[in-house]
Amino acid sequence: MSQSFYQYSFEKLKAWERSKELVKTIYKAVKTIPDEEKFGMISQMKRASISISSNLAEGSARKTSKDQAYFTTISYGSLMELLNLTIVAFELEYISEKTYLDIRAQIQEISAMLNSLRSAQLNS
Repeated sequence: MSQSFYQYSFEKLKAWERSKELVKTIYKAVKTIPDEEKFGMISQMKRASISISSNLAEGSARKTSKDQAYFTTISYGSLMELLNLTIVAFELEYISEKTYLDIRAQIQEISAMLNSLRSAQLNS
């Protein structure tokens, strides 16, 4: 059964699409982190990752470009929080080098997209 739905503006954003993919990567990656970190690092990494795409979605509903840029900035902050947590997880040997490099590459790509999006929002 194929059903057609209205596509909301955030669903058209490449940054949202990529950040959604990053969530999946993080949820898989944290499975290697020790259970004692379940309510610490694991929870924080999951929340930071989902915050990126969620703030893009919320910001898309705002009326002014300035308000939209504010939520893009929050998304960027969550992205940097996730990068910090990823670095620490790697240094503690909770995640492999391959996983670390994969996450970093995704973060770098999303970072550039968010910076471009924010610039466009502020200049419109």
